[in-house]
Amino acid sequence: MALFSKALAKLKNGLKKSREKISNSLKSVLTFGRKIDEQLLDELEEKLITDDLGVETTMQIIADLRKAWKEMKIENAEDIIPFLKKELIEYWPDCDRALAIAEQKPTVIMVTGVNGCGKTTSVGKLAARLSGEGKQVVLAACDTFRAAAVEQLTIWSERTNVQIVKHRQGSDPAAVAYDACEAVLARGADVLIVDTAGRLHTQENLMRELTKIRDVISKKIPNAPHECLLVLDATTGQNAINQAKMFKEAVDLTGIVLAKLDGTAKGGIVVAIRNQVNIPVKFIGIGEAVDDMEPFEPATFVEALFAL
Repeated sequence: MALFSKALAKLKNGLKKSREKISNSLKSVLTFGRKIDEQLLDELEEKLITDDLGVETTMQIIADLRKAWKEMKIENAEDIIPFLKKELIEYWPDCDRALAIAEQKPTVIMVTGVNGCGKTTSVGKLAARLSGEGKQVVLAACDTFRAAAVEQLTIWSERTNVQIVKHRQGSDPAAVAYDACEAVLARGADVLIVDTAGRLHTQENLMRELTKIRDVISKKIPNAPHECLLVLDATTGQNAINQAKMFKEAVDLTGIVLAKLDGTAKGGIVVAIRNQVNIPVKFIGIGEAVDDMEPFEPATFVEALFAL
């Protein structure tokens, strides 16, 4: 219980902007003592859509609310928040949120995303988390196109005290991935995290390069990569969903890291991603510090988001 309270307090602080937005919009509709009727449901539908839960998700929630109301399971406005919390928590099964670990080391984690989404920072935070768990981590600096990307990852490797494999800027990213695979096997390391070049999901040549990196890794290390994580910038709202759909076509995404949640009022996008893309959110970024990337726990997240 103490750990849950600590995690909840941290998440509530990180989701302050989203929580305040949702709180204000719901309070304007769910006034104490108000009876549930069609007008209330219509108003609530509009609010949930503007809170970035997405149209499809909101329609499903409203349909479930209407059914519960017709069956007399809920009656007043104050019944709705507990119903919403229970409904949303059930969207995420327990089985798909844990980070995949290979039966035989090394575990290979590929990380991708568009420029500016917080990808390299998320790689550094993930390295810090795994290193803190006692795992020997190696970073592969495959973002060789963006100026200063290799330097940025090098700083993270020093900050988190993990090893890094890198080439000069402009090198072939797949060649870096190959050398990183050889290095992690030779050193007997536990985890290889591959930071791929930031790319627009609309640029086919860059998306093909991403597939090439994946193929090089899989030939060198059987069944790898074991995770392919897409970093999304939460501040982009519904555009993040479009990115997820395009990246999913290029590579077999296994999970999402939703970065910059602390800097946006669009925290409801987590729910929309689950409903529309069906890729599990595995980590969320809620600050700038090394330890400000948390495993996504639906119960804690929903409680923090709807703490009125």
